[in-house]
Amino acid sequence: MRTQNILLLMIVLSLALYTTFISYVELIYFGYKDYDIRIINGFTNNSSMPLIVWCSSQDNGDMGGRALQEHDDYSWTVKTGFYMRSCPFVCTVKWDKKRKKFEAFGVGVDRDRCGACGQCFWLVKEDGFYFSNDGVNWIKDFPWM
Repeated sequence: MRTQNILLLMIVLSLALYTTFISYVELIYFGYKDYDIRIINGFTNNSSMPLIVWCSSQDNGDMGGRALQEHDDYSWTVKTGFYMRSCPFVCTVKWDKKRKKFEAFGVGVDRDRCGACGQCFWLVKEDGFYFSNDGVNWIKDFPWM
């Protein structure tokens, strides 16, 4: 009788561990996660001419545009998961005669890059586009041209 109880306990514990492991794998591997995307006007003196940002994705369609003054931002949240398609979010940014189209968020690239908290921040400056996953440490990702 004691051997049967121990065997039953081992089976129950094994099932509990297996269920926990599968849930963890689904969360990490399949990306059940929210990502906060934010595009910030990092220009130092453009009060007379705003930074224009216009974004869209196949899943969400045209998200519309914003005219950002200094330090303003355009932000949204992306929910990802195994059962959801997560098409890239592409944004066009315009300032004066400069124009740049870029992928602001794509699950394949940004799953790791946006960090454990799922923060994907872009700072647009006179010399280019900077990326951060904490809003403090910025790395230049690409220039305007």
